[in-house]
Amino acid sequence: MEARVGVDGGSATRKLLHHHHSRPQQQPQLSQIGTVPQLLAGGIAGAFSKTCTAPLARLTILFQVQGMHSDVATMSKPSIWREALRIVNEEGFRAFWKGNLVTIAHRLPYSSVNFYAYEQYKSILKSMLGLNEYGGNPHADVLVHFVGGGLAGITSASATYPLDLVRTRLAAQTNAIYYQGIRHALHTICRDEGFLGLYKGLGATLLGVGPSIAISFSVYESLRSSWHSRRPDDSAVLVSLTCGSLSGIASSTGGNFPFGPCEAKNATGRCWWSSRVYNTGLFGTFRHIIRTEGFRGLYRGIMPEYYKVVPSVGIVFMTYETLKKLLSHGPFS
Repeated sequence: MEARVGVDGGSATRKLLHHHHSRPQQQPQLSQIGTVPQLLAGGIAGAFSKTCTAPLARLTILFQVQGMHSDVATMSKPSIWREALRIVNEEGFRAFWKGNLVTIAHRLPYSSVNFYAYEQYKSILKSMLGLNEYGGNPHADVLVHFVGGGLAGITSASATYPLDLVRTRLAAQTNAIYYQGIRHALHTICRDEGFLGLYKGLGATLLGVGPSIAISFSVYESLRSSWHSRRPDDSAVLVSLTCGSLSGIASSTGGNFPFGPCEAKNATGRCWWSSRVYNTGLFGTFRHIIRTEGFRGLYRGIMPEYYKVVPSVGIVFMTYETLKKLLSHGPFS
């Protein structure tokens, strides 16, 4: 009898353990895809998202740097629709995508490195904390996603910053065209400002990107996990789009601003209209903005930023998750 109980108990235990481990293992196979499809998924997702929201991205940059233009009086009362109409009337509809080529050239490697680095940092942190692949400790999971996201953001931003600076300067141009394109901008910046000029504003960028990406990934992962636990049958596309959009709002408010205006003004610091003002570094730019525009100046452009990040971050997470799923069955996996 004891032998039979022992056998039955061992069998039941094995079945229970098998049931406990087999169900979660089927869920995140997508994170175990190869390096190439993961890089492709991240890069394409970032480029596609930025192209979709390029008009609002340009409006955000123009709002952030408007205090640097000589015609600041005409822009003292910002209006998204007024600025959009001005762009259409003076530069044409295609001007909304001014600088989008360099945005794509920047976003492809940036987003690839960002998502890939996040997956690697997440794996390393879970291993260091002794967590299994699927968590089980919500607080530890949030910490892993937050720290992993912050490190991934810093890594990707540092690796691709010169292209981000060129993108900002091209998008900030209005009627006066100083830079003729990506190559001309890179050459001109190196000639006029030296090689380190390609990294002007990097400090503000890292201070903003670190917490911004950390918040974005941690909020996204937490919301998605909570949603799946409550409504497991909902569309994965809908879940990623919604949770990504909400994480974008959180990251913009908590991380990207007020560093966004400082980054934009530092990055354009020695352009043709502003060489005498924004050449004092991050803290000098902070002081100048607060002195001339008040505390609200640190959040200039946040409304078009909200309009932009709601679809942008949602699209990038949705596209990334979808492409990971598709590419996991492709020739690179």
